[in-house]
Amino acid sequence: MNKIKALFCIIIPIALAFLFNTKLGSTPPLLKFLNPFMGFWQNAENNHFMFNHKAKIKGAIDKIEIVFDDRMIPHIFAQNDHDLYLAQGYVTAMHRLWQMDFQTRFAAGRISEVVGSKAIEVDRYQRRMGMVYGAENSLKGMMADPKAKEMILAYTEGINAYIKTLSHANYPLEYKILDFKPENWTPVKCALLLKQMSAVLAMGSDEFYMTNILKKFGPEVTKNLFPDYPFREDPIIPVGTKWNFSPLPIPKTPESFTQAQTGKVKTKEKVEGIGSNNWALSGAKTASGYPILANDPHLDLTLPSIWYQIQLHAPGVNTYGVSLPGAPGVIIGFNQKIAWGVTNVAADVLDFYQIKFKDSSHNEYWYNNQWKATKKRLETIKIRGGKDEIDTVYYTHHGPVVYFQKPKYGRADNVPVGDALRWIAHEESNELMTFYYLNRGKNYNDYRKALTFYTAPAQNFVFASVDNDIAITPNGKFPLKWKDQGKFILDGTDPAYDWQGWIPNAQNPTVKNPPRGFVSSANQSSTDTTYPYYINWEFSPYERGKRINDRLSAMNKATMDSIRLMQTDNYSILAQNLVPALLPLLNNEQLNATQKEALSYVNKWNKRYDAHEIAASVFEIWTKRLTYDIWADEFEVKGIPMRYPSRDRTVEMILKEPNATWYDNINTPKKETLADLVNESFKYSCDSLERRFGPINKDWDWANVKQSNVPHLAKIPGFGSKILQIGGAKSTINALGESNGPSWRMVIELGKTPKGHGVYPGGQSGNPGSKFYDNMIDTWANGKLYDLFYMQSPDDKSGTVISRLKISK
Repeated sequence: MNKIKALFCIIIPIALAFLFNTKLGSTPPLLKFLNPFMGFWQNAENNHFMFNHKAKIKGAIDKIEIVFDDRMIPHIFAQNDHDLYLAQGYVTAMHRLWQMDFQTRFAAGRISEVVGSKAIEVDRYQRRMGMVYGAENSLKGMMADPKAKEMILAYTEGINAYIKTLSHANYPLEYKILDFKPENWTPVKCALLLKQMSAVLAMGSDEFYMTNILKKFGPEVTKNLFPDYPFREDPIIPVGTKWNFSPLPIPKTPESFTQAQTGKVKTKEKVEGIGSNNWALSGAKTASGYPILANDPHLDLTLPSIWYQIQLHAPGVNTYGVSLPGAPGVIIGFNQKIAWGVTNVAADVLDFYQIKFKDSSHNEYWYNNQWKATKKRLETIKIRGGKDEIDTVYYTHHGPVVYFQKPKYGRADNVPVGDALRWIAHEESNELMTFYYLNRGKNYNDYRKALTFYTAPAQNFVFASVDNDIAITPNGKFPLKWKDQGKFILDGTDPAYDWQGWIPNAQNPTVKNPPRGFVSSANQSSTDTTYPYYINWEFSPYERGKRINDRLSAMNKATMDSIRLMQTDNYSILAQNLVPALLPLLNNEQLNATQKEALSYVNKWNKRYDAHEIAASVFEIWTKRLTYDIWADEFEVKGIPMRYPSRDRTVEMILKEPNATWYDNINTPKKETLADLVNESFKYSCDSLERRFGPINKDWDWANVKQSNVPHLAKIPGFGSKILQIGGAKSTINALGESNGPSWRMVIELGKTPKGHGVYPGGQSGNPGSKFYDNMIDTWANGKLYDLFYMQSPDDKSGTVISRLKISK
């Protein structure tokens, strides 16, 4: 008996030790995690950041001084470019290492290495979309340029120098929760980060849906419901701008395409995509007489923030703005002479080609009247706690064949089976040089030179200079296509369907110093219909751009404050257009007491999506349901994924086609009218709000319905923000959804000394235990901006400095 007891005394502690040191499901190894010397306690303060300290870094050429201001923003003072980017890599890793690691693992399809087999479909999708293949090609372009090579190698060196200083005790907290450790940074990870941005901003692919629509409804209906130019538009390049170039000949549209045009996934409504705003006002419209530039890129909001604020100072450069953690340079920002910002173009640079394979081996495919060999790329996916999986991806000259059978991953719903992907993100490129030259730019010519290096994701680059020049250019490497090439799935057997070269960079649409005194973009159409080249057939809806242009047209003697207030404008042009058309169709007598009360709110509504507006909640759900009522019966067909017509086309129909056949629900014996649908959807809106919140009260406020918040990047509970009581909507300038919105608000006043103002919803630190993790969220939510401390030397006394880091070789 004593032997058995003794055995138990030995076995139980060993079993418990094993249990508590082993990761079980999503639970971290508890002994490690709770250990007071190396567990999560060590992350309570950012204690691996010591104040006023020194570091020696092998590889540093000269002395470097990094000054941290009172928001923990680093201002780097270096004597040469190499040390500048080395220090940028070092401090970015100091604050954001886990984020950089996680984002590049995600891009590369390596999440299964950390969380096990539950991420296998995500990893498979990333590999099959050719993310690593594209990053490798991009890296070739960067490494072929001596300046870009120096940037990327020095940045990588800086990150690895910081990783070497870490022990388990001061790993970022997420490493402890997910129980893995940092690995060395490599240059391809910088390229992967830029590819991930291309994927985020590719805006999805509609060819699969559109091809199904064409097959079901025929060319006439498709053309009517999915027109190539919207009913209402206020394009980025002002209407009537003259094109001062001789365009290249446009490739001939294949006869088979013209003939087609004349002769098990759930469909979903096309959700308004990731948007952004930017604009620049000429000095003629500002109080100072110098330009003011504003930018607020809308992205999925996360903690840590997608952006990292930084100032880079070395001979020939003194630039301030935001960088992407994992890539060198400043992406959006300003210097002594110029300012710049970006919004997404949504160019059609991602096409699917239907491939005819010789047999099930997929070794050969038919192209240009002969069999052509595919290339195989073996993707080894390592799985934590399981065997490696080897996924064979077949590449044609177009690109990878993404799936041979229906994918099990929700994000791949729009990927057609058996088709090859042609995507600009697979091209060799060197976007780093765009930012290298913008960071050092002095004038309009420098801006134009910088843009020639840019490939993807296509961006509307807004510009302003102290010389009182303003400009905007929808810019990227655009394929030379025939009209609508890529609106539907393309024929992969016929060379006439291939991309036929590139639009010359100098012929990308651009405008400098237009007579109206401002330039702007909000992801709407790049140009009017006179532009000779095809960029895409559909862009974001026009309402945000229209509201921006209306306000800027009326603006005189503008100040930073008038621009800041404009960035948080909640007025809805959509509501302005629709409310007067919908209200007369409501049958008051058939409404119950709650519905009548809701109607009284809508009648008195100022069309603003302010936080405490009840009418905004009613209108938002009402119009979403009305869209569903109009289109769902025809466009939701089991096994045939399609999409709804655009918001613009829906509004046009409501305003101009009161008797359109689409109002009738084909699944009921009755012939429904627009009035029937307007009444049903209004009652539905009120009833759903009442079911959720009870009789009309402050719980019906728009902020409460919308539930804006900033989640943790890996959705770890408790590491995200609270619910924020803020207004805004996707159709307003302040384009705020539940967890998507202005990821960085910036206003730059140019002048003899530039003044920068900015904020993002987060903080500089990626450590949830640091006071700098989310210290900017409330300022951002309140629509305010911080003054940016643009230092001229390490001893600049015009701002508050809280610590210094001196690096020597």
